Amino acid sequence: MQFPEAQRIKNLPPYLFARIERLIEQKKEEGVDIISLGIGDPDLPTPGHIVEEMAREIRNPANHQYPSSAGLPEYRQAVAGWYRRRFGVELDPRAEVVALIGSKDGLAHLPWCCLDPGDTVLVPDPGYPVYAGSSILAGAVPYYVRLKPEKGFLPDFADIPVETAKKAKLMFLNYPNNPTGAVAGESFFAEAIAFAKEFEILLAHDAAYAEVAFDGYRPPSFLQVPGAKEAGIEFGSLSKTFNMTGWRIGWAAGHAGAVEALGRLKSNVDSGQFNAVQKAAIAGLTGPLDNLNEVNEIYRQRRDILVDGLNSLGWRLEKPKATFYIWAPVPAGYTSASFAETLLEKAGVVITPGTGYGAAGEGYFRLSLTVPTGRLKEAIERIKRNVGQVNF
Repeated sequence: MQFPEAQRIKNLPPYLFARIERLIEQKKEEGVDIISLGIGDPDLPTPGHIVEEMAREIRNPANHQYPSSAGLPEYRQAVAGWYRRRFGVELDPRAEVVALIGSKDGLAHLPWCCLDPGDTVLVPDPGYPVYAGSSILAGAVPYYVRLKPEKGFLPDFADIPVETAKKAKLMFLNYPNNPTGAVAGESFFAEAIAFAKEFEILLAHDAAYAEVAFDGYRPPSFLQVPGAKEAGIEFGSLSKTFNMTGWRIGWAAGHAGAVEALGRLKSNVDSGQFNAVQKAAIAGLTGPLDNLNEVNEIYRQRRDILVDGLNSLGWRLEKPKATFYIWAPVPAGYTSASFAETLLEKAGVVITPGTGYGAAGEGYFRLSLTVPTGRLKEAIERIKRNVGQVNF
C-alpha cells in the first residue's frame, strides 16, 4: 500500500539539519574524519546543579504522573522571576507564561493558533526554517521579508507592501539572530511594535540566544519595550542558555491571548513536559549563573579563533556580539551549496549553506562554535590547505 501523503507534507522542504546529519553519517562510513561546524548544538555539559536536581526529582514518584500541559505553577513562576531579574519585566505566571517542550514546540504550534488556511505570515529571510515550515503546515502563505546586510540583517518594515501588511496576521522575529548573529536594540522592537499595532499583526519573537553574548553586550528582551505584551509573544529556552538542548524545556511569555491559545492547543496535542525536567529547569532559572559566564567566555575564545582564522585567509568578518554562529560570504566563483560541498569533499569540514535558511541566504554560509577549540583550529588549517586564500 502506498503511503497517502498529505499535501501539507508535500509542500514542506526537507528539514535542513536532517539532511546535514545524513551527509555527515555517509562521510563517516567512508572513513572521513569530519569536523562538523554545521549544527548549533552545545558541546559543553549542563551545569552540575541542574543535573543534580534532575537526579533527585526523577526518583520522586509524584513526578511520574501526567504533568500539566501549561506547566507547573512553580516553573511558570520561575520564568516570571527570570524576566523580573534579567529584564525588569513583570509577568503574570498564570496568564502570561506557558511551558513548552523546548521553544521550537511553541514556534511550531503558534501558527495553528492564529492562522487559517490562506492567511499571510511574515517570515524573515534568511531565518530559522521552522518559522516557514510550521506556517505551511497550518495552511498559511509565507511572505518572505528579506534581511539585508546593509540594514544589519534587520527587517525594513517600509519594504513590506501595505497590502501585504494588511493581510498578514503573524510576523516572526529573532534576535540575537540565527543564522546571521545580528542583534537588535529596544528602538527596533519599538518600531516593530508600532508596525504590528498599525496592521493588527501578532509578533512572535524567538529569543533562544538572548544569553549567549560577548564583550559586555546584554541582549534586551522584546517584552521590556512598552506595548510589547499587547503586540506579541516571546519564546525563551534553556537549551542554549544552560546547554540543555536534549532536555527540551522552554516557554512562551507575553500576550495573554496568545499564551492561552498555545496552552489550549497543547492540551490537545501533547501531555506537557516531564515534571522532573521542569523542576530541574527551575534550578537553572533561579540558581547561580557562574557557569553561563564561563561558557560565554569559551564561545568568545572560539569566535575569535574562527573569525581571525577566516580573516587571515581573505575574509573581512566582524566579530558578532551574540549567538554561537558566524555568518560569512562564500568566496567568488562559488554558490552556497558548491562551497559547502567543496569544504566537505576537500577538507572534511561541514558548514551549513545559507540557502538552508531561505533564498536570501544564497551567497553565505553559517559556522557553529559548538566544537572544541582544537577542532576549530584544525578546521581553519584544513581550509587553508585545501582552499587557500580567497577573493570576493
